[in-house]
Parts: sequence; structure tokens; C-alpha cells
Amino acid sequence: MLKHRGFPGRMPGTDYQFTIRRANPKGVTPLTRRERFRDRKSVDRQVDATFMKALWEHFGDQPFERGNLDAGRLSWLFGREVIAAEDPFDSASYEALLVIDEAAARASFPEAFEE
Repeated sequence: MLKHRGFPGRMPGTDYQFTIRRANPKGVTPLTRRERFRDRKSVDRQVDATFMKALWEHFGDQPFERGNLDAGRLSWLFGREVIAAEDPFDSASYEALLVIDEAAARASFPEAFEE
């Protein structure tokens, strides 16, 4: 499992994690598209925006390996702002390649792209 050095481990000042320390011995948690409903807590929306900003600052528009990025956090963005960069895509692989859909990400999280 690739560890993304320099990527924030969690949202500053909270326990919302962005990365995992080690591979899951029971198997890789697959990425699934999670629905974001309108009544989500504002802190959840803020965490998604902070995670999107970290992804953009670290990877930009280039494909990246899933590696030690948290599956739960990625799943909130997967299928919309973060999409598969390879076909066939193995959602249960630490080596799976992902890419940010810049247009969708800018529409959903404009604050993540502000300088």
C-alpha cells in the first residue's frame, strides 16, 4: 500500500481522518458511491471540502493511486468529484488509480479551489 507522504492525516482540529496507517488485515475496504443528502451536517460538508482541497493540492488533475487514503472519506466523493482513472476499475484495491473530475469538483466545492 502506497503511503502518500505529506498528505494530511486528518482535518485539522478534528478526528475526521483522511488517511489510514496500515492496510486492513481482513481485506481492502471497497470504494462505493455514498449519497450526500441535503440534510447533512455542516461539519460533514466542511470536511468533504477540506478533503477535496487536500486532494487537489496534492495531486491536481493527475491520476493518483488510492494507497492509504481513507475509503470512507473517498466514498463521499467517489463517482462524482473523484472518478476511476482506469478500466477495468478494482474498487477493492490499494493500487487502484483515481482522478479528480475538475469540473464536478469545482461545481461542488468551489471553496476548495480558492487561492
